[in-house]
Amino acid sequence: MAGDHPCEAVLVLSNIPDAGGLTKAAELGIATQVLDHKAYGKDRLAFEADLHDALVAVNPDIVCLAGFMRILSSEFTAKWAGKMLNIHPSLLPKYRGLHTHERAIEAGDVEHGCTVHEVTAELDGGPILGQARVAIAPDDTPDTLAAKVLPFEHALYPAVLRRFAAGNAEPLLLGM
Repeated sequence: MAGDHPCEAVLVLSNIPDAGGLTKAAELGIATQVLDHKAYGKDRLAFEADLHDALVAVNPDIVCLAGFMRILSSEFTAKWAGKMLNIHPSLLPKYRGLHTHERAIEAGDVEHGCTVHEVTAELDGGPILGQARVAIAPDDTPDTLAAKVLPFEHALYPAVLRRFAAGNAEPLLLGM
């Protein structure tokens, strides 16, 4: 979100205390917060209540998830409906959930990529706002494929966020 990007980060919040994004954010002068889900045990609703309170305290117009590997309840997603985005490392609706690069290779797919979507109660099932595609080479491994996709994630998310902030929810397509 550098330069003339219309959005400004007001908080980088992580459920992982040593997440690299916290250090980057702090170096950029962006407020950070850790809300370690492990401290809540199996009480997901208490974690989500504190997560909600942390977000309300900074009053974001848009909540951007990236690497937040927690399934959010329908109650939580309803509170932020239409205001929460996520980036997922597959061409949704294919390969919701985990191990997407491995699954694409095992399926014999010729292309893979990433998707930015609105977050809803359905896991990786919200409206698609953008996708970037890359070719899968015969010698790709999950690690090499992840490395191919990552630069597209870094290009796609800010571009989709810019459009979303302007009220444009038409899917953006990058890559192949």
